[in-house]
Amino acid sequence: MKVYYNIIKYYSKGVIKMKYEYIPKGVCSMKMIFDIENDIIKSLQIIGGCPGNTVGVSKLVEGKSVDEIIQMLKGIPCGGKGTSCPDQIAKALEEYKNNK
Repeated sequence: MKVYYNIIKYYSKGVIKMKYEYIPKGVCSMKMIFDIENDIIKSLQIIGGCPGNTVGVSKLVEGKSVDEIIQMLKGIPCGGKGTSCPDQIAKALEEYKNNK
């Protein structure tokens, strides 16, 4: 099984923080880098993809919980791909939850 993610856990002032990198599949973007603190997304950087959409989605997820974003974005398609960058964000966060 090929690993498509990397989780780096660290503590700062008694708070659990994680940097989570995910390689999306089936979309134009090449990498998603999350900063997560207590299951709240502090930032998301998407490498590649449609710049306006990826920057916009990144800003919209900031400050929201992992579960809220999964529920909001899971299953959104893009053309005939069967997935999308938002759907891949949801898949990344599901993977994060299963492996943290």
